[in-house]
Amino acid sequence: MQKSLWLKAAGAAAALTFAATTAAQAAPAPAGTARAAAAAVTLRYDDSRAAGWESAIAAGVASWNRNVDNVQLVEAPAGTRAEIVIVATTGWPQAYLGPVRPGGQVRVELGSQAVAQGYNKTRIAAHELGHSLGLPDTKPGPCSQLMSGSSAGTSCTNAVPNLTEQARVESFYANGLTAGVTAAGRAVVDAP
Repeated sequence: MQKSLWLKAAGAAAALTFAATTAAQAAPAPAGTARAAAAAVTLRYDDSRAAGWESAIAAGVASWNRNVDNVQLVEAPAGTRAEIVIVATTGWPQAYLGPVRPGGQVRVELGSQAVAQGYNKTRIAAHELGHSLGLPDTKPGPCSQLMSGSSAGTSCTNAVPNLTEQARVESFYANGLTAGVTAAGRAVVDAP
């Protein structure tokens, strides 16, 4: 009789464990985890030829990574081909208009001429990365638009894409792809 009670108790415990495990697996994911579960497109950048711009590039990359989910920018390991090649120049900032795709390549030139005229380095870096992600200039425009670039004036330090800019980039990289958008393949010179 004791053995029978023990078997019944063990069976009940196993059934409870199975039910709890099944319920936990069937429960919906907590809010906010759906974004993390979606596969983001990873684009590598190489800033090895952008001496003097490292902190501005890091801040610009961080701004994009915080504000979009469908694409993430990561520094390319040494010797690895990068989709976004960033170089420092003495001219005016410019970039090739994307959206760049994994395996593709665009060039970003961070020109010291704009810095000499008083423009913010982090805003410049974030703006030029925005071109690589497919955003054209929106000149003239207010400081709240990252892609307004130099038309916002030298006092503007905003390096954060606004909601419209974020949504546009998200649409280019939706579902892990670049949504059939063809890159223009032209340089965008950000002269004032």
